[in-house]
Amino acid sequence: MKNLPQLPGPRFLQQIQWILDPIGYLEKAQSQFPDIFKAGALGFGPSTDNVAGDVVLTSNPQAIQQILTSDRKQFSVPGELNWILKPFLGDASVIMLSGDRHRKRRQLLMPSFHGDRLKTYGDLIIQITHQAFQQRYQGESFLARSVTQQISLEVIFQTVFGFREADQDFNQIKTLLAEMADLFNSPIVASFLFFKNLQKDWGPWSPWGKFIRQRQKLDTLLYEAIAQRRANPDPTRTDILTMLIEARDEAGETMSDQELRDELMTLLFAGHETTATAMAWALYWLHFKPEIKEKLLVELDSLGENPDWMNLVRLPYLNAVCNETLRIYPVAMLTFPRQVEEEIEILGYPLKPGTVIMGAMYLTHQREDLYPNHTEFNPDRFLDRQFSPYEFIPFGGGSRRCIGEALAQFEMKLVIATIMSHYQLALGDTQPEKPQRRGVTLAPKHGVKMVMQGQRKVPSSSAEDAPIAVGTVR
Repeated sequence: MKNLPQLPGPRFLQQIQWILDPIGYLEKAQSQFPDIFKAGALGFGPSTDNVAGDVVLTSNPQAIQQILTSDRKQFSVPGELNWILKPFLGDASVIMLSGDRHRKRRQLLMPSFHGDRLKTYGDLIIQITHQAFQQRYQGESFLARSVTQQISLEVIFQTVFGFREADQDFNQIKTLLAEMADLFNSPIVASFLFFKNLQKDWGPWSPWGKFIRQRQKLDTLLYEAIAQRRANPDPTRTDILTMLIEARDEAGETMSDQELRDELMTLLFAGHETTATAMAWALYWLHFKPEIKEKLLVELDSLGENPDWMNLVRLPYLNAVCNETLRIYPVAMLTFPRQVEEEIEILGYPLKPGTVIMGAMYLTHQREDLYPNHTEFNPDRFLDRQFSPYEFIPFGGGSRRCIGEALAQFEMKLVIATIMSHYQLALGDTQPEKPQRRGVTLAPKHGVKMVMQGQRKVPSSSAEDAPIAVGTVR
């Protein structure tokens, strides 16, 4: 049996590099150990009061398939290994649950993000996108990620809460959510999530003290919203909060207020932060690579001036652009952790019970054997071949696959299609945008600086002369 390769260097220094420069850390590791290696503490996995345990990382699709699809006798998925997310999500979030409780909660949540439910969101997403960009004047500079965050937060508010601007506490909740998300937008401040001994309330001006106070205010508003919705049931509502309040488990029990609060926090943070980042990256690449932008515009124009959203989401090149965006800089870098339950062999290496292993999604997406010239943004690669769920894995996989995947892809396609079809933008910075840690995710370091150049008209001949592109959503 081979010994599992281990990254050299003190664990603490590894953790500091992982926090401050996660891309550099991962790429340096892969250059030494292309398929699998034991890493220092990364913030996921078993922990003491102040220190995270080591984890094994793999970018090999065969190994990722093994850990995501094996039965529970070989791997478990304990929610407590996601302790780094607990300050945001609480104890009762689906991400923090394990075993049957996790399975049953996913069954309650899944219908909200699939099938006919998605169809009710199409026109809403397009309308919200127009509202955000019609506020921009010609020549105005702005950060793309701030605008996409505004859009995704509005989408989440109306689909998850069913809130409208006239509703009580609407703006307060939205402001607090944005402030809490922005609090950990740099690697230095993000370190508070990784070291429990830094999570001390030293007053309202300390990072953690500020976070605690914002969370308390937000919790008060969320519990008030839940109480109001319970007290005023409305069968005509189609939002997710109403559906969760009415949902019953196998024993006929409804969710408690705390369970509802924790799921709302999960949907709000996981739903709007990640999607906003992905959409900002897409706008960056489309304007950084003009030939790709022009190719997409030809496809979009082929549908005419006001296409039905159902035709938009089927466009093959739009789908390829979104997939390549999620490939080159996936918002999440790692899968959720799995724990070995019985001695097992992966890629010829023995793993003992208790070992925590994660798929390194970022490194999988950078494998030259899967994605030749992997540093190049090239949507055509998704037209040329079909990648397996273990080769292209931006939403994780297995029992912990992102619940909101379908909504995120749906929203991303409609927002990007709407912006590109109707508005002329330009990059406001000649320097290439780079990824940087934002909490536990990757985001554009400078937020993608852009300039509004005006509205765009679909060429009148396009709808008649250009072939209609019809593809299959992958």
